[in-house]
Amino acid sequence: EGRAFHPRQWNCALFALAAVEAVTGQRPLVRVLPDLAASADSAGFPRVPPLLAGTGDVALAPDPDRLGVVLDAGRVAFVGPRGLLRAPISLCTQAWRIG
Repeated sequence: EGRAFHPRQWNCALFALAAVEAVTGQRPLVRVLPDLAASADSAGFPRVPPLLAGTGDVALAPDPDRLGVVLDAGRVAFVGPRGLLRAPISLCTQAWRIG
C-alpha cells in the first residue's frame, strides 16, 4: 500500500507482474514493446472489456498509459507517488483476465 512509484524499481508494469504472480503462482514471460498494451498482450492472457474484469485482473488506463490491478466493486489500484491510488474501472480502456 505505501510503496511509492519509482521508474525502475516499482512501476505499473512491475506492480501488474507482482499481482499476476500472486494470483497464478507464476511470473509470466513478457516482452517489452513500445506500446504498453502490446507488452501486456505478450503475457498471453485474454483481453476482456474493463467492466467485465474481476478481482485480480489487470487493466490499462490512458493519459498516461498505466497498468493497474482490479480490486472490487469496479475499482482499480495503480502505483502512485506515495503508494497505491484507487480509481474507477470506468477510466480503463482495456483489461486482461488473469485468474
